[in-house]
Amino acid sequence: MQLTGGFHMMHIQKSLQFTALALTLGMSVSAAAAAELVIGLQQEPTSLDPTSDATASIDGMMTQNVYESLTILAENGEVQPNLARSWDVSDDGLTYVFTLTDAAQFHDGSAFDADDVIFSFDRAMAKDSVNPSKGIFKPIESVSALDAQTVQIKLKNKDAFFLFNMGKGDSAIVAAETAQTNNVTPVGTGPFKFGGWTRGDRLTLIKNPDHRDAASVALDSVTFRFISDPAAATAAMMAEELDAFPGFPAPELLEQFEADPRFRVNQGNTEGEVILAMNNAKPPFDNIEVRRAISTAINRDEIIDGAMYGKATPIGSFYPPHGKAYVDLTDAYPTDTAKAKAMFEAAGVAGQTMTLRVPPFPYATRSAEIIQAQLSDAGIDARVENVEWGFWIDEIYKKKNYDMTIIAHTSPNDMGNFARGPKYFYGYDDPRMNALWESISTEADAAKRDMLLKEGQRYLSDQAVHGFLFQLPLLGIFRNEVKGYWSSAPVLYMPLKGVSKG
Repeated sequence: MQLTGGFHMMHIQKSLQFTALALTLGMSVSAAAAAELVIGLQQEPTSLDPTSDATASIDGMMTQNVYESLTILAENGEVQPNLARSWDVSDDGLTYVFTLTDAAQFHDGSAFDADDVIFSFDRAMAKDSVNPSKGIFKPIESVSALDAQTVQIKLKNKDAFFLFNMGKGDSAIVAAETAQTNNVTPVGTGPFKFGGWTRGDRLTLIKNPDHRDAASVALDSVTFRFISDPAAATAAMMAEELDAFPGFPAPELLEQFEADPRFRVNQGNTEGEVILAMNNAKPPFDNIEVRRAISTAINRDEIIDGAMYGKATPIGSFYPPHGKAYVDLTDAYPTDTAKAKAMFEAAGVAGQTMTLRVPPFPYATRSAEIIQAQLSDAGIDARVENVEWGFWIDEIYKKKNYDMTIIAHTSPNDMGNFARGPKYFYGYDDPRMNALWESISTEADAAKRDMLLKEGQRYLSDQAVHGFLFQLPLLGIFRNEVKGYWSSAPVLYMPLKGVSKG
C-alpha cells in the first residue's frame, strides 16, 4: 500500500488529519508485516500431499500446519496428543483406543470424526496405496469406530514406533471428499490453510481462524519461496526478502551471516543420513565385493570438507550419530585407493563405467564431483548426471533406473528402509535384515531395542549396502525477529503454530 500521491493541501486541519491517518495506516501495515513470515526452501515438491509423495519439503510445509494426524511430535521427539486428545493401550500392546477431539473441522467447513480416520487409514493400507511409508501401516489389523469420537486400532503384532509413526505426515488425516485433489489444493484440519502455489516460485499458507487453537497462532501468513541456488538464497537473505532459511544450502557462506547482527545462525541435527546409494538389484552392485570396494575408495573427510565445508558428521552406517543407539563404524572401510583398485580388478569391473545420477541439491552435486574423482583414482569411470527432482522421483525412486545416486534420508527411525524388499529403490532384499527389522520394530523394551539397532548398523556396514557418507546438519539462518523455530529436526516437519516474528 502506498500512502503518498498527488494531492493538494486545502488547509492545515486536513493536513493534520491526513498525517494522523497515515500514521495509523502505517502502524497497521507494520503490524500486518510482523505477522507475515517468508521462509526460503531449497526444494520445491511436485505434490502437496504427504500421503502420496516422498518429497521431504511437503512435510516441511504441510504436515502439522495444513494437515494434522492423531499424534504430533515435539522437538525432543516426544509423542503428544493432536487430533487424538488421549489414548489407551491394552496390556498386550495390541489394541489402541483413541479419543478424538470434538473441536476440529476441515478447512472446507466439513466436520472431523472417526470416519475420516478410518478412511485415511484404509486408503493408506490399500493394495493400490501410493503412500511413501506404507510399511508403517503393516502392523495394523483393523481400524474401527466405537463411536463418532472414538477409534479403535488393533495391531497384528507389537509396534515400538506406532504412536511415533502416527505423528508423521504419512499418517495425516484427510477427508474422502478432498483426498483426490490434495496434491494441488490441500485440505486439512490444521492451524494454517492453503493460500496458493505459484509453481517455480512460492507457496503461501494463511492462518485458519476456525482452528481449535487459533488463539495461539501468531502468524497471519507464511510464504515459502523456492530458491535452490546458494548465491540467490544468500542475496535474498541479505536483502531481507526472506525472514528465515532453515535448510540453508551453502555452508561456506555462513560466516558472513554470523558476522551480521541482523541474523542468527543455527547448526542443529537432522535425522538425514546422506548416502551414496547403490542399486543392489543391478550388476555389478549385487556383488558385495564391488560395494565394499566402493566404500574403500571413498574418503568421507574429503567429501565433508569439500561438499559441506566441514559442517557435517561422518557416518559408517544408517543411524544418526546423536541417537542413543549409535555405533561408530566410520573405520569399517578405511580409505585405501590402491586396495580399492585391486578389489575392482578382482571383481572384474576395473575400468567399467558407473553412472552417478544426483538430484539438484548442493550436498549431492558437490559430493558427486568428489566421489567421481575418488572412484576414478581407483580405476572406475564414474559419470555424473545432474537431474531435476521430478526426474529423480520418477526415474530413480519409482523406476529404479540408476546405478548410483546421492540422497539424504531425513525420516526418523527409518532403518526399516532396508527391509522394504526389492520393490524399494535400493533393490535390496536380505532375509536376515528383514527379520532383524521385524525384531527391532516389535521390541517394546527400549534397552533391548537399542541392542538390536546396534546389530542392524553393524550388519548394514558389513554388507556395504550403500556408501554411508555423513549426517545432514540443519544449517539455518534467521532474522533476529523470528522466534520459536526449532533448532533441530527430529521429524520432517516444523510446526509453525509456535513461531512468531517481531
